[in-house]
Amino acid sequence: MKNTTNITMNLTLQGLDGSAAALERIAALAAPARTTVLGASAVRCEDISYSSGLRQTIEVAAQAARLDATYMMGVRRLSEFKLVAMDMDSTLITIECIDEIADMQGLKPQVAEITEAAMRGELEFSESLIRRVALLEGLDATALERVYVERLRLSMGAQKMLAGVKAAGLKTLLVSGGFTFFTSRLKETLGLDYTHANELEIVDGKLTGRVVGGIVDAEEKKRTVERVCAEMGITPGQAIVMGDGANDLRMMSIAGLSVAFRAKPVVREQADVALNFVGLDGVLTLFEADDGHHHTPVPLAAIP
Repeated sequence: MKNTTNITMNLTLQGLDGSAAALERIAALAAPARTTVLGASAVRCEDISYSSGLRQTIEVAAQAARLDATYMMGVRRLSEFKLVAMDMDSTLITIECIDEIADMQGLKPQVAEITEAAMRGELEFSESLIRRVALLEGLDATALERVYVERLRLSMGAQKMLAGVKAAGLKTLLVSGGFTFFTSRLKETLGLDYTHANELEIVDGKLTGRVVGGIVDAEEKKRTVERVCAEMGITPGQAIVMGDGANDLRMMSIAGLSVAFRAKPVVREQADVALNFVGLDGVLTLFEADDGHHHTPVPLAAIP
């Protein structure tokens, strides 16, 4: 967000259970005109006098209290958006699939090191993927099923987030620098509308160490969001885009709302929203309900 002064904004603070005292203390720093309780562990401070100094003070305090702080102009509704686009590895799910596949080959440290460098933006993604996949040559393809069954887990709040966006009428896109083996299964299991990912080449039941076709890198992720938006007859400004790594930044940059989830610093700094402590469902808290049930402004002292 640009450094802006002499304007009023809303600040949403949210945390996990047991954060009520911290919410009250940090909300008071913002000196809001009104405070709206959004749940047991979330409040919206309305019409605060924004300054970069105040923002820094609140963000430092929120970080120390393990609270997520999000600034927004006005109160928005989820129905303003039509699409949620998500990265897969370390965003919708808790693992990096390629690292876990490599573990079956006894090469997780080597592959994970390359993954981390790419996610921090220190290594071009396509090059990193080619290098990592090459290390998997000769691995039995049954390792993919083992990773899916034994290690793949949804991120905290993922199912609640998906249920919330679907209820509001949004479509869902899973776009990943990972692999179709996993995105296709998640599409079926979670009822996602669109998916796009890399395809691992398998010959005679073994990985060849190559990817079939073009690589889904940062630019392809951006093109995918644009393509799906065009198919839906909407603009990227009507999309919420979630990611965690540097290769998500291009697709996040065209979104109406970009969400960094458990993200690398370079991504947190450029996103509209950074969720570092709450689950993916924390994005729902940022919007006013569309069902006619409005949150009621209450005094800070009434926060349970």
